[in-house]
Amino acid sequence: MEMWMKILSALFLGLMLIALLPRAKAMMETSPNAGPGDWRSALLPIAAVIGFVIFLMAVV
Repeated sequence: MEMWMKILSALFLGLMLIALLPRAKAMMETSPNAGPGDWRSALLPIAAVIGFVIFLMAVV
């Protein structure tokens, strides 16, 4: 890639980050607090994916 294309890509990514920061802040302020059973609900799909990857590695 030419140098000007890298510079334009970096500028675009920086502008996109600046544009998304206010929305991310608003989402953090209005999101509900985590309850006692929420961690289990989040860890279950992650554990399933890790188990599936380990299964695929064992098969090959």
